[in-house]
Amino acid sequence: MKSILRTILPIAGLLFVTHSAFAVEGDPGRGARIFGACASCHSLEPNRHMTGPSLSGLWNRQAGTLPGFDRFSPALKNSGIVWQNAALDAWIADPQKFIPENHMTFPGIKDARQRADLLAFLKDATRPGAPAAQRAQQGGMMGMMGGGAATNLKKLDPGDRVQAIRYCRDTYRVTTADGKTHDFWERNLRFKTDSSSDGPEKGAPAIIDAGMQGDRASVIFATPEEISAFVARQC
Repeated sequence: MKSILRTILPIAGLLFVTHSAFAVEGDPGRGARIFGACASCHSLEPNRHMTGPSLSGLWNRQAGTLPGFDRFSPALKNSGIVWQNAALDAWIADPQKFIPENHMTFPGIKDARQRADLLAFLKDATRPGAPAAQRAQQGGMMGMMGGGAATNLKKLDPGDRVQAIRYCRDTYRVTTADGKTHDFWERNLRFKTDSSSDGPEKGAPAIIDAGMQGDRASVIFATPEEISAFVARQC
């Protein structure tokens, strides 16, 4: 009983403290710009999960219960929180203080006005059936701010499509469909997977620059099984 109270009381206190913040009328236009800080990890489209879960249909959803997203922390799943104005305001202000030991790495937004603006934007943009045109507009805005939807890896130029990968000592040599070979120190090349509708076709992994100097990249496969099949140890 005491452990439950130790969890509930801080949450209740935060909800009380943030009441005045979400009571302030926010500006959704300003909130759309603030959402740029969230867009690299969260989509507004239904069933489109990124680092974090889709925010579509967020209001009145119990925390940690979205079907199709498997990375919720035990802390979030067991919180009993329902996402409404007060809870979302407290979460955005300081995720770790609101629900300790969750997986959210974002430090929070301390300015109450900015939180009110963000909530005003999200309340409309995440509602079920939000117009597709509206989401497209938001996606374009987020793209200009460096966030938004992931690149479609099914439509690749020859220079972005991997044909072969050779490994020799500490070097990966990646040959692309345009016939060029690129050398990477083994610590500078990352292997990733994307099984979503925007992921690469099977047998056609993509290579994407991952550094300002051109010496780092990520190779993205359709499935984990392709990684070992593609990499040949050859000097």
